[in-house]
Amino acid sequence: MKKYFLSLLLVVTAGIFSAAAQGVVGKWKTIDDETGEAKSIVEIYEKDGKIYGKVVEILNPAKKNAKCDKCKGADKGKPILGLVIIKGLEKDGDEYTDGDILDPNKGKLYSCTIKLDGKDKLDVRGYLGFSFIGRSQTWTRI
Repeated sequence: MKKYFLSLLLVVTAGIFSAAAQGVVGKWKTIDDETGEAKSIVEIYEKDGKIYGKVVEILNPAKKNAKCDKCKGADKGKPILGLVIIKGLEKDGDEYTDGDILDPNKGKLYSCTIKLDGKDKLDVRGYLGFSFIGRSQTWTRI
């Protein structure tokens, strides 16, 4: 009985830590803040202690082959599918900051902050200068 209880305790503890460790990493459905329509699936991942996100699926069939024509620098002309749009976020308490997010439709790069809202919603804020001047979206985990 003691062995059974210890095994159960270990499984429950591992499950709790696994869910907490997942954090923002995973696949998220992006929702346009202006139209309310689902646009893409972004996979958020960790690399060298920082958070990045790339477009892994475009939901509108007419835009599947779209390119980042308005982007500048190395991203100019790249296909949006596969494009890294979240770059270099660092954990700061319960949010991730000090990185950038690219709007491939406008070709603009914004400062970015993301924060979990429960386990299946992600608040994404892009801004220029001060964080209160910008746009926010809520993405859902898939």
